[in-house]
Amino acid sequence: MQFTLNENSLFAILLRSRWWISIGIGAGLSAVAVVLLPEAYRVAGYVTGAPFFVIGCMAAWRQWRAPSASRIEKTVVAVRAMAWPDFAQAMEQAWRREGYAVEPVTGSGADFEIRKDWRRCLVSCKRFKVARTGIEPLRELFAAKEALEAHDCLYVATGEVTDNARAFATRHSIKIVSGPELARLLPRSGGKGKTA
Repeated sequence: MQFTLNENSLFAILLRSRWWISIGIGAGLSAVAVVLLPEAYRVAGYVTGAPFFVIGCMAAWRQWRAPSASRIEKTVVAVRAMAWPDFAQAMEQAWRREGYAVEPVTGSGADFEIRKDWRRCLVSCKRFKVARTGIEPLRELFAAKEALEAHDCLYVATGEVTDNARAFATRHSIKIVSGPELARLLPRSGGKGKTA
């Protein structure tokens, strides 16, 4: 069973925020608790902020490893210059490096099935060069997911994804893979820089 944080929980929000915010909250809570608690309970006051320190360290680690804006831009430009066979091969190799088994999918809606352990995920990435993605390709991907009884689905896009399409993706748990995720998956496409 995979544990996932609720997207709107305090800790999930802090993980997406700057690392020093969590550290500051943890330090503030600890300081207030130490001042207000009686002498016998001061140790509890010191550890009150521990969860926030842990979240702050996790956020700092993620932010340190995240690709820079210039690397994201270089990756998107390089990917848009690729032909479909080259991009498909690059994505297959990237997922294999991440430990996934990759198989092509025939039919509409999805291009690949990636598997890790017992989880199956359908991926649609053939329309990676489209300037603006609407709901229709996401509907097709979701229909393929339902038909093949996959657990998850990803949609790869280098262009803009409309607000309606994002809302549809959120409602149906479709993860949109765009610039930052592509830069992490395809580090060589973005030129030099940090590799994740």
